[in-house]
Amino acid sequence: MPIVVAIDAGTTGVRTLAVDAAGQPVAWSYREFTQHFPAPGWVEHDAVEIWEAVRTTIAEVVAELDEPVAAIGITDQRETVVAWDRRTGAPRHRAIVWQDRRTADRCQALTEAGHLPLVRERTGLVLDPYFSATKIRWMLDHGVADDADLAVGTIDSWLVWNLTGGAVHATDPSNASRTLLYDIRELRWSEELCDLFGCPPGALPEVRPSSGRIGVTDGSTALGAGVPISGIAGDQQAALFGQACVRPGLTKNTYGTGSFVLMNVGDTCPEPVEGLLTTVAWTLGGRDGAPDTTHYALEGAIFVTGAAVQWLRDGLGVIAAADEVGPLAERCDDTGGVAFVPAFTGLGSPWWDPYARGTIVGITRGTGRAELARAVVESMAFQTRDVVDAMCDAAGREVEDLRVDGGASAMDLLLQLQADQLGVTVTRSAHQETTALGAAYLAGLAEGVWSSPEEVEALWARAGRFEPTSDRAAADAAHAVWLRAVERSRGWALAPDDATT
Repeated sequence: MPIVVAIDAGTTGVRTLAVDAAGQPVAWSYREFTQHFPAPGWVEHDAVEIWEAVRTTIAEVVAELDEPVAAIGITDQRETVVAWDRRTGAPRHRAIVWQDRRTADRCQALTEAGHLPLVRERTGLVLDPYFSATKIRWMLDHGVADDADLAVGTIDSWLVWNLTGGAVHATDPSNASRTLLYDIRELRWSEELCDLFGCPPGALPEVRPSSGRIGVTDGSTALGAGVPISGIAGDQQAALFGQACVRPGLTKNTYGTGSFVLMNVGDTCPEPVEGLLTTVAWTLGGRDGAPDTTHYALEGAIFVTGAAVQWLRDGLGVIAAADEVGPLAERCDDTGGVAFVPAFTGLGSPWWDPYARGTIVGITRGTGRAELARAVVESMAFQTRDVVDAMCDAAGREVEDLRVDGGASAMDLLLQLQADQLGVTVTRSAHQETTALGAAYLAGLAEGVWSSPEEVEALWARAGRFEPTSDRAAADAAHAVWLRAVERSRGWALAPDDATT
């Protein structure tokens, strides 16, 4: 039985997963890597440390396999940017992470200069430091040389470069569409946008289909030489595919470091929607001369969910391990009036406020560890409701069933709260690592392990189903308290004279 290996290079660690032709994980390995915070609102990674985590986890997975590896798929943390030297292969700067806020003023200046309509139309995105282009320009303005040896790309392109020994500098449309430099209608890098943001087109990777032969390994890992790299997708698009949301209208939410709600809207690029992003979901390479096919998605990006649990663990010492947050939160029936807005790096959809900051309101002498833990869990459900409400309004259709995955989806409390807040069924995938599964499916499709997206859809299975139990009045009242807390978090990092809230 052929095996597909997926490399999931996330925000806090690398997971390598081996999947068989039945869509079942057969081996996996995980390594965390260091988070660097050189200044308030700045987040960086060491790209070499990420590559070493990839090599280590591949070696541990391969040691457990008895079957040949048919293909490799890659999924990554999307907007995070690496700049490196084509000649030496060495990074020229630490990777600037998607959570990083250092270019907020630059984005604000571009908005005030009237460039937002162009950006919205061409990219489906907004002018926010979340995305890659202003990060690239910041590097060039702070010591990274713009010369013939410069290569710039998201984490997937950095891994492709290393896996192929520098033979291939490539990405896919799902990652390219997160840079503010890619025209999602024409499906190509935009010279106009590269000029607007001051990013050198020659340093950018070639854009290849999300499912299709990209290159082969050079032997620098335990996989050996000659293994095809045949799938790439940004982590949330990969999770959409891994959740078998291959038809228009199907919707998923991944509770990871952040949370990301995506709805498949088919092969026609929709017009920009206020508060939401339009993104390329994937491009499937055509077979036997057939044209490539591209699907689009509406997306709501929530910057902090699981990261708030890490903060409870590492920043406050409220819990010793992440999986303690659910049982701790269940010790109380409610938060006692406490609301927590985890705007550590600003607010994403539907607010798009890079100046928002984390806020806890409603604390009394009766507030304890359990109430704070429950407020963190509730914030995940509230933020998701904000996004889904905006998405349903934009799409003109209701979400009948929200498919969920990611680490926090293991919490029954969270999923019941989510069902109550949305008033719809919430379905937990049988496999938590749907991001890696999606990358595996895209790679396996290209190499004939699976014949079609419909075959992938048939492999999907659920492990839990949660129906709304709370009356709408109670759910809406709780949500109204949350919205009051959100308003208090907004604009906090602005100077008092500039604050609008």
